[in-house]
Amino acid sequence: MTTQFCPHADDAVAGIKDGSTVLIGGFGMAGMPVDLIDALIRQGAKDLVIVSNNAGNGESGLAALLAAGRVRKVICSFPRQADSYIFDDLYRSGRVELEVVPQGNLAERMRAAGAGIGAFFCPTGVGTLLAEGKETREIDGRTYVLEYPIKGDFALIAARKADRMGNLVYRKTARNFGPVMATAATTVVAQVREIVEAGQIDPENVVTPGIFVDRVVVGSVVQEVFAS
Repeated sequence: MTTQFCPHADDAVAGIKDGSTVLIGGFGMAGMPVDLIDALIRQGAKDLVIVSNNAGNGESGLAALLAAGRVRKVICSFPRQADSYIFDDLYRSGRVELEVVPQGNLAERMRAAGAGIGAFFCPTGVGTLLAEGKETREIDGRTYVLEYPIKGDFALIAARKADRMGNLVYRKTARNFGPVMATAATTVVAQVREIVEAGQIDPENVVTPGIFVDRVVVGSVVQEVFAS
């Protein structure tokens, strides 16, 4: 597979269809691919299922995608923060669906998708509303709930740097869900601050190998909040 280097974010999000499941990196705004999300809004795909840690902050990034009415369902760990008023209004008015997944389970369900694991048993959520309707099993005296992988049609992630082979490195806490999402989607699009020549990234420092990365674009906005 050869990584495609796109001249513009609009080219990078081409082909995202109505109803697609899109994995979007970020922990709050840290590591969120804002340029790619803005391009997705311009692109016009709707009825999307969005998988992300949060359900949008303020009025930019994922919150802007929600405000544009393009999202049918959000799968996330933290749907409500002080500045998640756009999602809150949509959810309370019945205009968006929500599936809450504990943060560790969210990461592991995507990791399972990338690793080809059919399902796994986890103790998190046992005895709570999050486990309702799910299969449980007692293993070695402890109850576990069955969880299934989360796969994406596309993953939109942000990284610090890419080389011409598509290898990615991240910066501090901006390295959050991006690496695991890159293994769990059919098409992976990375927004980066810069592109360097092959060999300029030490192989020992590569976090996401280029084999997982389909498209790369240099973005003007790569959020690295809390990453200084």
